[in-house]
Amino acid sequence: MKTFKTTWHNIRRSPYQAFAAVFVMTLTFLFISFFTFLLYGSTKAISYFESRPQVTAFFRQEVKQTDIDNLKDSLMKTDKISSIKFVSKEDALKIYREQNKNDPLLLELVTADILPASLEISTVKIEDLSEINNTLKDSPLVSEVVFQKDVVSVLTSWTNALRSIGLGLIIVLSLVSIFIMVIIIGIKISQKKQDIEIMRLIGAGGWYIRWPFMFEGIFYGCVGAILGWLISTGALWYATPFLSLFLKGIPIFPLPLVFLLGLLGIEIIVAIVLGTLSSFVAVLRYLK
Repeated sequence: MKTFKTTWHNIRRSPYQAFAAVFVMTLTFLFISFFTFLLYGSTKAISYFESRPQVTAFFRQEVKQTDIDNLKDSLMKTDKISSIKFVSKEDALKIYREQNKNDPLLLELVTADILPASLEISTVKIEDLSEINNTLKDSPLVSEVVFQKDVVSVLTSWTNALRSIGLGLIIVLSLVSIFIMVIIIGIKISQKKQDIEIMRLIGAGGWYIRWPFMFEGIFYGCVGAILGWLISTGALWYATPFLSLFLKGIPIFPLPLVFLLGLLGIEIIVAIVLGTLSSFVAVLRYLK
């Protein structure tokens, strides 16, 4: 209990240094939160596109149903297909009528006989789309293949780049936070040199002197993590209606409460580690 009182007393005696330490840690965890939100959203978007028909193969008019079934079975045997949906001529006509229900002239001109049957295919992994697309193009049964290659490949490349850049920036920000925390706690140790000497003279142990500085670093880290999480979550909550409208049809928002609370828990654990590490380095460096 005495240790915690000493820690709080040290924080109150130098509010500007405490503010600087909390500010740096808040920026670090604010970026970590936003990066996690972006990574979660991009992953959900990829999962959404993976679950949608990504390749559509339109068959020639003269193709028989048995040939279509054989092609469908051969694709399923590759173990790269998550789902295949057969759309018959009649089903294609229903879709066409639904899409053009406000234009009677177009409805009169089109019958089921002139619409092609098709297969709507989704793969287990996005990377397998190109292979399936090439297989369908080589088939004599298929007249046309629609493949959203650009959308899928761009989304995947952006996600991979985001993951690499984000992790790199998190590491840099964490090192900067540790460096600044070491300096701030080191300054505080230097300011209390005389008090520390007196405590040693009356028989205070080494860790009795060190613990208040250790808890001080943990305090800065935890407060920074909570503030960073609150600011990022508040900004996300405010922006959710606009993002949902922009990403209409892709079920990303709102983010689950369990995910947000889990992120807070992980950030507090990381904050304790960063605070402990920076305090320990400062104690070793300045308190000999």
